[in-house]
Amino acid sequence: MTSSAAGDAGNRPPEGVVHDLAAGCTVEDVEEGASYLATVNGAVEYGVFVDLSEHVSGLVHESNLQNDYDVGDDLVVRLVEVRENGDLGFEEIDVAPDEVDVEDVVPGDDVGVEDLTDRVGDAVHLEGDVVQIKQTAGPTIFSIRDGTGVVPCAAFEEAGVRAYPDVELDDTVRVTGRVETREGALQIEVEGLSKLRGEAQEEVRERVDAALEERAEPADVEPLIDWPAFEKLRDDLADVARRLRLSVLESRPIRLRHHADGDGMCASLPVQVALENFVAEVHEDPDAPRHLFKRLPSKAPFYEMEDVTRDLNFALEDEERHGQRLPLLFMVDNGSTEEDTPAYRAMAQYDIPILVVDHHHPDPDDVGPLVEEHVNPYLHDEDYRITTGMMCVELARMIDPSITDQLEHVPAVAGLSDRSKADAMDDYLELAEQAGYTEDDLEDIGEALDYAAHWLRYQSGRNLINDVLNLECDDDERHEELVEFLSSRARRDVEEQIDDAEPHVEHESLDNGAHLYRLDVENHARRFTYPAPGKTTGELHDRKVTETGDPVITIGYGPDFAVLRSDGVRLDIPNMVTELQDEVEGAGVSGGGHLVVGSIKFVSGMRETVIDALVEKMEDAELDEDLRSTLVRDGGDE
Repeated sequence: MTSSAAGDAGNRPPEGVVHDLAAGCTVEDVEEGASYLATVNGAVEYGVFVDLSEHVSGLVHESNLQNDYDVGDDLVVRLVEVRENGDLGFEEIDVAPDEVDVEDVVPGDDVGVEDLTDRVGDAVHLEGDVVQIKQTAGPTIFSIRDGTGVVPCAAFEEAGVRAYPDVELDDTVRVTGRVETREGALQIEVEGLSKLRGEAQEEVRERVDAALEERAEPADVEPLIDWPAFEKLRDDLADVARRLRLSVLESRPIRLRHHADGDGMCASLPVQVALENFVAEVHEDPDAPRHLFKRLPSKAPFYEMEDVTRDLNFALEDEERHGQRLPLLFMVDNGSTEEDTPAYRAMAQYDIPILVVDHHHPDPDDVGPLVEEHVNPYLHDEDYRITTGMMCVELARMIDPSITDQLEHVPAVAGLSDRSKADAMDDYLELAEQAGYTEDDLEDIGEALDYAAHWLRYQSGRNLINDVLNLECDDDERHEELVEFLSSRARRDVEEQIDDAEPHVEHESLDNGAHLYRLDVENHARRFTYPAPGKTTGELHDRKVTETGDPVITIGYGPDFAVLRSDGVRLDIPNMVTELQDEVEGAGVSGGGHLVVGSIKFVSGMRETVIDALVEKMEDAELDEDLRSTLVRDGGDE
């Protein structure tokens, strides 16, 4: 049976996908203008009757037919009207059923991820973006994001075989299936999954993007203390918090690299707790916090090529084996200097975004073009006395304000660990005291952190460090005993190291009136044990400052490095490094740090030349007696 009166309507190709209704679907699951797979159940003079499901049937009038059909034949139809009496009228779309994209439709309601907890056992529809595709030995797991959260959707073709192979990462899809729990976690058992195109895709994308933008917005929290210098950094930190929250919502893994010292851990641990809480809130997969966040200590105060090579290798393996996106790199308490740029350029080969929160003296012209966000007090005419730990406690509270009570003592630990003499230290110490910590307690925690970090080396030591810092620790007695044990061991080892090294310290008075102390830490300090060269130099320096009460510079040197500390002398170590690079040919000088705390590397054959040139620059530096009360003596930088 054919009809020339059907006009052009039935010749139009289907817009978007063609829906295939499951047997249990009713008229509540169809809509005018949509296209469907249908089966002829009867032929009459004026057309054919078709079934879309057990409960949905209607007529394709002869005027809307393009071809002849018998009972049992399949065709593609468009719903043109639902009459007042409930009858459905269709028109044929002149295309073969096996030449169209088909979306399975099962009975159920349209839901968001946030609604799934109350829908266990129900059939549902979910629209969103594919943010991860993981092939297991059984089903294919599609992680779908809709702006309210992320849920795993298990689709089974056969064991180990990729289901829906045409669906790719970042596709916008409609999932139909039943909400189930597996090992206590919610997931959708997929009965149908199809890509959305055209207007349907645009509508979902707009809805998801709007929801993501709203949910990525950081919390508007008041800082723990009133500190005008810090106010300059708040907007920058809010931008970082927004970007980190968005990464969680995108299912993009976050790799946090931090300097492995007291301030670095006081900065990174609060952010870790906040982000893992947010991941658990957004993702229905209970393993998501472990897969999407990793904290990685760095021994050097910059991003070494050894570290970036390792990070890239793991990221590419996770992309291939687990269907993850490439990560976002978050640099904490390092990452601001020209020494970081080779590693950043390696990351740029894979378009990996980079964020930096740091208080070391920056090289903004070198670093700025390679990172998305760079928070550093120097960029706002402040300096290193605002430690990274102080900044990151506020950053963590912007991500998850519920952890505020756990963090009130952490900025003071960070400040004491970095010997910060910032104006705000008194306020931070008072805040910590209100939380139950004396200044001696905080000093002990800082010593314990440094000691633990030294022996952990490249391991994050999540649980141990949490117990030392008393984050997420439900056993105060264990915290106190652990801190006492580690801090006492640290002080014992430092005392022994300094006592053994003291007879070998060389002293001279510089022309500007400062004392210069030198120690060959390679030959006159124990190697491969605690304290490391930077800590040894810092502790020796503190003793000499106390003994003399005068301006002091201390150099601890080895075959190819020197660690520098200064009080009461206006040094600019990053600038000195730059000058030595130009002035001492063939020395391979590199390094940096704070203005008066830092380290320098060079080729071993040029050690004496570099150190002599360095001392000449120190003799030309101005003294500032008043400055000594405000300088940082950071024993952690190496």
